[in-house]
Amino acid sequence: MPRIVALYRYPLKGFTPEPVHSLTILPDGRAAGDRVLNLRFADAPVADADWCRKYNGVVLANTPGLARLQTYYDHHSLRLRIMLGEQVLADDMVDGPGRQRIVEALAGYVLGLDDNPLKDHPGRLPLKLVGDGVTSRYQDNEAGQVTLHSRETIASAAQALGDPQLSEHRFRHNIVIEGVEAWEELSWLGRRLRIGEVEMDVVKPKTRCLATHANPDTGERDLQVMQGLMKSFGQDQPTLGIGMLTHGAGGVVRIGDDIRLIG
Repeated sequence: MPRIVALYRYPLKGFTPEPVHSLTILPDGRAAGDRVLNLRFADAPVADADWCRKYNGVVLANTPGLARLQTYYDHHSLRLRIMLGEQVLADDMVDGPGRQRIVEALAGYVLGLDDNPLKDHPGRLPLKLVGDGVTSRYQDNEAGQVTLHSRETIASAAQALGDPQLSEHRFRHNIVIEGVEAWEELSWLGRRLRIGEVEMDVVKPKTRCLATHANPDTGERDLQVMQGLMKSFGQDQPTLGIGMLTHGAGGVVRIGDDIRLIG
């Protein structure tokens, strides 16, 4: 029986994951506490509270050096702490004047990177930290979606890409499972799952981006994951994982919960 073996959420979009023991799946298809903040360019073409394409902000896909930061977010006090090794870059509340100090610290870090999206783009400055710190809003897809992959699929990709230590953190999913055949989750498209107490509709395969090329520890683009997936598995688009939307009221999923196909 397939079961959940790891759960993640990403409070600050495009930054490091937060491992958790349980996730609350909301009726709108998102995970509570996931992508509640976004470090966005000044010239992003939408209002701060609105959804926007990830490339309108600083994210791992355009700033691989973000992987060297450690992000800690207290969802109760709304306090965000950013570390670079033993160095504290920022440690402030996101619902007050500390928000600007966070932005200034992160902007300074990004501007110091050789590979960053601010070079030659003065209109992208000043950066702004958007989101209320509570509402899950800034997933890659406007509809939200909770994402999933299996460790069997990661093992298959690792062998094909020639990296036996391939980290699942490159793929930035919410739910990780074991107990299926490699790539089996892609066969669930158009089907309905029961994950613990929650029903989810599998709505799309997850097309991968440059975020997967960044080593989750060093922040270096050291592996051509997108090209490798297409070449090794005959894919038209680099694909790994699935996106799902809630069917019904949502609920809580936990590590150890079973996954069943029900429709």
